[in-house]
Amino acid sequence: MRQISLSRNTRETKIALSLNLDDATRGVIDTGSAFLDHMLDLFQVHGGFSMNLKCIGDKQIDMHHSIEDIGIVFGQALSDCLGDKKGIERYGFYFVPMDEALARVCVDFSNRIGIVWNVKLPSSTVGADSMDASLFEHFFKSVGENARMNLHVELFYGNDNHHCLEAIFKAFARAVAMAVSPSRNIQGVPSSKGVL
Repeated sequence: MRQISLSRNTRETKIALSLNLDDATRGVIDTGSAFLDHMLDLFQVHGGFSMNLKCIGDKQIDMHHSIEDIGIVFGQALSDCLGDKKGIERYGFYFVPMDEALARVCVDFSNRIGIVWNVKLPSSTVGADSMDASLFEHFFKSVGENARMNLHVELFYGNDNHHCLEAIFKAFARAVAMAVSPSRNIQGVPSSKGVL
């Protein structure tokens, strides 16, 4: 099974994360933000993955350090689970509508970093804890950089931040699920170079 357990301890956060790409058992997520918990739960449910995550961070300041460090560990976990990437599809893409919002996410586990965030959220905060909505760009950049992937996130339209971000996380989950699935056509490393 493609699974990993990682931890990251700094003066700002203490994080323990386990990820299993081949098990859909629903894990327990506690980030310090109920809204972020909800988004990461959507990722594991709609990707068919299992994730357990505990973050103790300096949220009395704000969620910046927590969301950045969670993104770092999450990206590392994706990279470690995939190893040399032999036998996977490598590319994934998905459109997801969520009521009035529509998002598209495209990924390439290419071992090259390229992040595009083409998202304009309709308001500056989200969730009952009034989380700074701009932190989600930082989160996805941290994930993409540490997973060493191309990650393109686009929001076409939407009037409600919750719906917009839910569409993005669900599309991300489905795109990752497609990319990490066993390839029907390529048996080795999915690259003409023979290595990623």
